[in-house]
Amino acid sequence: MVKSLLPLTALLMGSAFLLFAGGVNSLILPIRGEAEGFSAAALGLLGTGWAIGYVAGCLRTPTLVAKVGHIRAFGAMCAIAAIAVLMSLLLVTPWVWVPVRALSGFCFAAAAMVVESWLNERADAASRGRIFGIYTMVNLMATTAGQMVLTLGDASGFFFFVLAAMVYCLALLPTAISATTTPRPLTQVSLNLPALWKNSPIAVFAVLMVGISNASFGTLAAVYAARIGLPLTDIALFASIPILAGAIMQLPVGIASDRYDRRVVLLGIAVLALVADVLFITVGDAGPLVAMGLAALFGATVFTMYPVIVAHANDHAEPGSFIQVSGGLLLVYGVGSIVGPSVAGFAMTSFGTSSLFLTTGFAHVLLILFAIVRIRFAPAVAPDDKGAFQAAPLARISTPETVALAADQEELEADQPDIVDQVGRPDPADMPSVDET
Repeated sequence: MVKSLLPLTALLMGSAFLLFAGGVNSLILPIRGEAEGFSAAALGLLGTGWAIGYVAGCLRTPTLVAKVGHIRAFGAMCAIAAIAVLMSLLLVTPWVWVPVRALSGFCFAAAAMVVESWLNERADAASRGRIFGIYTMVNLMATTAGQMVLTLGDASGFFFFVLAAMVYCLALLPTAISATTTPRPLTQVSLNLPALWKNSPIAVFAVLMVGISNASFGTLAAVYAARIGLPLTDIALFASIPILAGAIMQLPVGIASDRYDRRVVLLGIAVLALVADVLFITVGDAGPLVAMGLAALFGATVFTMYPVIVAHANDHAEPGSFIQVSGGLLLVYGVGSIVGPSVAGFAMTSFGTSSLFLTTGFAHVLLILFAIVRIRFAPAVAPDDKGAFQAAPLARISTPETVALAADQEELEADQPDIVDQVGRPDPADMPSVDET
């Protein structure tokens, strides 16, 4: 096991640095923006900008890598991401921060896809599940560490911006000096809404609502925590606890969804999420302990919906369409992530701090109603036709390459001819060697 992981160390280190820097960057911006007096609407647009850039990165990176190669693309994206962080420090205004945040989203998605394509190349049938599990664990720990590091200093200075930029630069070093061979072209998917809707209407609608809800919270949780009076240490905990709670609850939720109708499980999770929304609106400002408890409940529900939705969609999918379906749902989630933060931000500006959870609550109500209709009028999937539930990393840091890495060998081989652009694969002779980089 250890021997098989040694060649992957550089890739996992690069991914860890990337996610650590992303965790710092994602939390320092709303905290600093709140301190600078930015409106909640402006801070919500940061999340919208990130989502636009991230979706664009998922769609355009395969073409970019086909033209310039994996090493050059990864190095350029890490460098530009570092520049974007520093530009946010130099020009403290929403007019700069929003487009720069979109640039960061593009670079982050592109860099993540390159790392994941290398991991995908190294994964065989025997090791794929273990590699995906380790990769997911590394990303979770790195993201959490990046957010929690904000408890060690003053958000009003330059330290955390410079730290994020430095770690983005560190992310390119392991892959630049690694002897890992250049992998195949990147996985490419398209957003085919009619086909996705025909496959599973509830999956499309639910993942859109989850994108709205989760991106709203992910962008504005720090703003909410600051406005109810939590200190910086508690703000970092408030942003990190939901992620950890969601990771912990994926196992019991997965067991339940394998045993029962996944739509019923999704409905139950959505009801609990709505309970968390209501409690946040009514007693969320009652103190740090109450806020942390509600954050744990919220995260345990909203961050377990996405893998249930994907599993249900793939129960209905034709053989050989795993990556197409899962990748398409990821892009629908991205559309929701574009809409949610801007709506929640404007709601908080117009109606008060707790309006963040009016936005998430409205998305959860719509999901509940749609799920009830589908359960009432559409038959459940037969137990023998259900695939196994698979835990998934946060959708906001997942890419089509993450989907390919999560696929088993049979699914990958079945999907590969349809989704990989073999024409654009660069000539290995045109690629820089390790020594040249």
